[in-house]
Amino acid sequence: MFRREHVMENAPNKSRKLCRPFIMTVILFTCLCSPSMAFEKVYRNSLGMEFVLIPAGTYIMGSPLNDPKRGYSEIQHQVVISKPFYMQTTEVTVKQWRALMGKKFFGRKKGTDNTPVSRVSWHDCIRFIKKLNAISQGSYRLPTEAEWEYACRAGSVTAYSWGNSINCEKAMYNNNSLKAGDCIDYVKKKGMVSDSPAPVKSYPPNAWGLYDMHCNVWEWCQDWFGDYSTDANKDPVGPYSGTKRIRRGGSWYKHGQSCRSANRNFGHPSIKLRTTGFRLVREIQ
Repeated sequence: MFRREHVMENAPNKSRKLCRPFIMTVILFTCLCSPSMAFEKVYRNSLGMEFVLIPAGTYIMGSPLNDPKRGYSEIQHQVVISKPFYMQTTEVTVKQWRALMGKKFFGRKKGTDNTPVSRVSWHDCIRFIKKLNAISQGSYRLPTEAEWEYACRAGSVTAYSWGNSINCEKAMYNNNSLKAGDCIDYVKKKGMVSDSPAPVKSYPPNAWGLYDMHCNVWEWCQDWFGDYSTDANKDPVGPYSGTKRIRRGGSWYKHGQSCRSANRNFGHPSIKLRTTGFRLVREIQ
């Protein structure tokens, strides 16, 4: 009885043998070609920081020559983002900063819980990241400048992710009572205060679910400032050294033209300004 069952169990079955490699191929293809099945679309860590999955892709970085507001260094070039990554949906908030860094490192970083933390230097951001990585909930870093603009554009080719013009309903800018106060009345109507950034998620997100990529506070990036490279367009990381670090996005303090997707800015990595904060990337392991 044993021998008969044993023989029957191990008898050749051509159809079954032929199906196995086909099924394995389909499973492998599905895993490789369907990132949404392999990765969560949204990730939240224990500090309440929310990240959205940004797909890999190719885009044109910089601004066209006919853009009247373009800066001299915004030379258009093709960039390949070869791997998906998670981008924080908002700036790091006062609540998130305080929860990780404590009161000792809070200093003059005032504001309500949902206000973007500001007056942080580039070096302060790195200290925050090191401490966050130490709690073993993923690998975090500042976005590269190329990743930042790619995520900001969210597939758009216009000056802003929504089009070629900006108004007070789209983003937090011109909220400065001493200089450019064009949006102060609208800000007050919305129940917010002048001479200050808005609480995160006060304005509509872009097509990829990211808030405040235009205006509110400048955001530190990983790169040193320098001319765009013409031969390192796959996952570029900027110059190997420098004296200024990249900031992106514009702020509440000045005009909307500085909030364009392609606009570049920079600052000494030790400087702390009330117009500057940051958001993080969480790498896919």
